[in-house]
Amino acid sequence: MKFGVLQFFSWPGRRGSLKDIYDRSLERVRIMDQNGYDAVWIAEHHFSTYSVCPSIHMMGVHFAAATKNLRIGTGVSLAAFYNPIRLAEEVALLDVLSEGRVNWGAGSGFDPNEFRVFGIDRDERHPRFRENVDIVLSAWNNERFSYQGQYHQFDDVEVLPKPLQCPVPVWMAASSEEACLWSGEQGFNILQDPHTSMAGIMEKRQKYEINLIANGHHIGHRDVPVARLVAIADTDEQAKQVAIKGAEWTTGSYAKGPPSKNSEDVNPVDRYVNDVILWGCPERVADTLLQYEAEYGLNYLLCSPLSNQSFHLFNDEVLPRLT
Repeated sequence: MKFGVLQFFSWPGRRGSLKDIYDRSLERVRIMDQNGYDAVWIAEHHFSTYSVCPSIHMMGVHFAAATKNLRIGTGVSLAAFYNPIRLAEEVALLDVLSEGRVNWGAGSGFDPNEFRVFGIDRDERHPRFRENVDIVLSAWNNERFSYQGQYHQFDDVEVLPKPLQCPVPVWMAASSEEACLWSGEQGFNILQDPHTSMAGIMEKRQKYEINLIANGHHIGHRDVPVARLVAIADTDEQAKQVAIKGAEWTTGSYAKGPPSKNSEDVNPVDRYVNDVILWGCPERVADTLLQYEAEYGLNYLLCSPLSNQSFHLFNDEVLPRLT
């Protein structure tokens, strides 16, 4: 199993300074760099204290300068919001400056406020996203290229720099069934979200794999990072309180996630604590992850700690039980 961290930059109640949050994240990636993690995946969000990182490519350069081994993942570039040529340039430059350590994750976004402020019709997010991904890959894979699309037209453009890696490893965010089916059709690797139960994750994974095969793509050994919100403390009860607090923040500030199949009236905080968040003492969390590996074929955990203590206990006490 590989391990990465989905790095948010949450600012609950605007307590403390944002600089402290950024400094703490830098300390975290330095620890990861020395402890065998595959990548830090940086979350992009806008206009919300849920996660204050509007430029994951700039943050990626910051992290790359402080590390030597850790891959720099975008988790994800919200491609529908970008001029695709500019996006291709920025990710390629990050790859060069990090000496070929970029994992490019891309997604369409879903927050209505982000689309409203950027002046993009939310109903167009999927075709815009898919066209922009196509343009980014064309810019990287051709010395010069032309493109006639629904939203963008380019004629004989040379995009520089080119990425150092050839090809850049690419993943698509696959929170919805539609995204899983499209990614399978196109043969892309997928990133799976932190807001769905493991059972729901596997339902979507199976549909993705069926569509891979149906469209002539090999399943092979694909890294499929599965993001999990994680709450760890010295005791299970303490960890549960961290999970409750994290669920309240998550559902209150940004993402409520999909409804439960069992009840239309389920409390969203209860759904996260009971079905989504991985919580407990270090031994319990390690045992649960080994269970996920055996039952669900989990081969890449994308850990999203709900507290700084959760990260340190994961690193110091859970990781050694798994490696």
